[in-house]
Amino acid sequence: MEAGFEEKIKDILNNIGKAIVGKTHVVELILTALLADGHVLLEDVPGVGKTLMAKAIARSLDLEFKRIQFTPDMLPQDVLGINIYNQKTGDFVFNAGPIMTNILLADEINRATPRTQSSLLEAMEERQFTVDGVTRRLKAPFLVIATQNPVEMEGTFPLPEAQLDRFLMKIDMGYPQLEEERLILHRFGKGNPLEEIKPVLTGMELLEMRERLKKVNFDESLENYMLTIIRETRKHPAVKLGASPRASLLFYRCVKAFAAIKGRDYVIPDDIKYLAKPVLNHRLILNYESVIKNYKPEDVLDDIIKNTPVPVE
Repeated sequence: MEAGFEEKIKDILNNIGKAIVGKTHVVELILTALLADGHVLLEDVPGVGKTLMAKAIARSLDLEFKRIQFTPDMLPQDVLGINIYNQKTGDFVFNAGPIMTNILLADEINRATPRTQSSLLEAMEERQFTVDGVTRRLKAPFLVIATQNPVEMEGTFPLPEAQLDRFLMKIDMGYPQLEEERLILHRFGKGNPLEEIKPVLTGMELLEMRERLKKVNFDESLENYMLTIIRETRKHPAVKLGASPRASLLFYRCVKAFAAIKGRDYVIPDDIKYLAKPVLNHRLILNYESVIKNYKPEDVLDDIIKNTPVPVE
């Protein structure tokens, strides 16, 4: 990949590292989604740094950031905005909601009702939203980082398959290692490291970097390898519903973006293997027998990757 591209990625990672201890792989995956024009679902317990991660990325890229704390009583207009009557002018004035931003943190999205969740569908897929018959375009770039707590399920509304399919990746952050947690204590005990983060890139530069992804070579043999993995998810005996054609397209864009982040202008098999789980695991619906046996989508993907021949030169 071009030297300038690789240097910019390093600058972003180093800058975010001022606030985020470890989790480089998570930052790389979120940057991959941003370059691939996709969205991310972070699924993990509270307190592992999901909000801090989103804020650090937004500050590093000089992008506007907004956060929504989803609750069961929220309505679609709380997300999109509402027309308010102005008595002086006699006209309705649109008051934009938090969706009019670059990076939107949808915190605990599974606490909102299906009606409110669905208000994000058009915005996530088409980069636009409609209120009272008027369609408005969203800012570019636009990234939704949604979070949900997989443990506490009381008062929640599980995301339907149609909504899950809009997310490019589902990522688990996980707990920090011992020394990482010690560093967190020391670093945040002295102040808020987030205040030290200054922009190292602009939104316009990010959009230019997306254009460079077109130069990343995706060999036909590797395309077949990726498509074979996708198609096997539809045939696997443990799967009721496999990955969709939308998943194939998103997987393709994601792999090219990840290769570029790693400093290459070509894709290798390990890129596909590495991204298979975050891109596909939330798209697989297992059959009843597999669920009873505590089989997971990750187990299906492990099985498919193990049994799919890797192309060699």
